[in-house]
Amino acid sequence: MSHRLSLGLLIAGAAVVVVFGWPFFSVLEISDLNTGRAVLCARMRAGEEFVLAFTHSVNRRPVYDTLRAEGDRLVIVKSRFDSFGAGMPEASTDEGTLIVAPDGWLEWTVNRPVPEIIVRVGRVAEHKLNFKGREIRLADLAQPGAPLIMRVRKARMLDLVKGRCVP
Repeated sequence: MSHRLSLGLLIAGAAVVVVFGWPFFSVLEISDLNTGRAVLCARMRAGEEFVLAFTHSVNRRPVYDTLRAEGDRLVIVKSRFDSFGAGMPEASTDEGTLIVAPDGWLEWTVNRPVPEIIVRVGRVAEHKLNFKGREIRLADLAQPGAPLIMRVRKARMLDLVKGRCVP
């Protein structure tokens, strides 16, 4: 084998190791907070949004929280709801703006970056993740009452190919 071919194979091998072994792909990871076990891992592009939908525990009305991946953070973009309830905003404040959308729903816009979001899988709330055209019930990922932590992190291509998500 020639020296040039050996060098070429070495460079190609190093490139494969970097592409598959270096953690530079952003993913949305949802893990069970008690066990640390990842229950969902999916590629996220910067600026990509998803919705956490649930039923409000007091007024039993739907709420839709829009979240966005930005760098190593999630951004709470806005909440949409059709009636006021305990813990729901009633007016614009320094934290966010409340408007009535053209369809009559209330929209609370905050654009607040957070490192992670913890959600307890609701017994009544029926939490659902609307993500990349799919609807995923959080109760299918963990038992009701279990705390799930959502965050954006870096993963290796190898882990994505194998369907894994690792820190």
